[in-house]
Amino acid sequence: MDLLALRYFQTVARREHISRAAEELRVAQPSVSRTIARLEAELGVPLFDRQGRTIRLNRHGAAFLRRVDRALGELDDGRRELADAAGPGRGSVSLAAETLLPLTDLLAGFRAAHPEVTVRLHQSTADVMSEQLRAREVDFCVASQPLYGPGFGAVELLREEVLLAVPDGHPLAARERVTVDELVDEPFLITRQGHWQRALLDRLFAGIGCRPLIACEGDEPGATHPLVAAGLGVGLLPAVSRAGVAHTSLSLVRLDAPDCVRTLSLVHRADTYLSVAAARFAELAVAHFKAAAADAA
Repeated sequence: MDLLALRYFQTVARREHISRAAEELRVAQPSVSRTIARLEAELGVPLFDRQGRTIRLNRHGAAFLRRVDRALGELDDGRRELADAAGPGRGSVSLAAETLLPLTDLLAGFRAAHPEVTVRLHQSTADVMSEQLRAREVDFCVASQPLYGPGFGAVELLREEVLLAVPDGHPLAARERVTVDELVDEPFLITRQGHWQRALLDRLFAGIGCRPLIACEGDEPGATHPLVAAGLGVGLLPAVSRAGVAHTSLSLVRLDAPDCVRTLSLVHRADTYLSVAAARFAELAVAHFKAAAADAA
């Protein structure tokens, strides 16, 4: 059993797909298949259930994966710790977020302050982010909804009101606030399941015992306000978007609903080594959003 075989197993176990794992590992598919077969032969038990080309991690594989994640995580932490000791100020930071647009100023500031640090970005849903943290694929997640996992810790970056966006000329555009009941027949432009906007919209309508009318759903929250401005429907926007839509043909109206807010958090694994580069990023993120909140106040 060697580290390469464990890395292959870890990737296949996460993807439950040989071809996708091989693509991620940048190796030939037969090499991955042979490595997994040798590992199973050495362990004496199958790690996956197979049916045709479909594979699923079985109970033996799930138990082994927990140990492998822990072992490889310790080795990765050790490598980062030694890298910090050998050359502080360098290193890398890996980050996942539901949308990357609100992070551009933060990332630009971090890049300017620490040009020798490599930054890797992922756009992911909440479920994917939780898995990325569990697998130690990322150092941080910037999440607008809770992430759950062993050893997860979170720092609140921003808490802001969520507003209803309507096109100019809409009957609700001149209103100061509206109730959810008044929106039953309004077509919503919203993100897919897994994104915070959709989770909030579903919760708001569940409070009045019905479902929202969805006119369009997608994966990029930043597309909401131009679609609303085009008159295709209404949407939800966080208060921080006020500046970005100030000169567009849409209006923002307050929603008369309890806890209609977005809480943006920086989530990490508290049980792993935090590199110098990652620690500096966390400090800058907290300061950046604190300053943004003060400017908006």
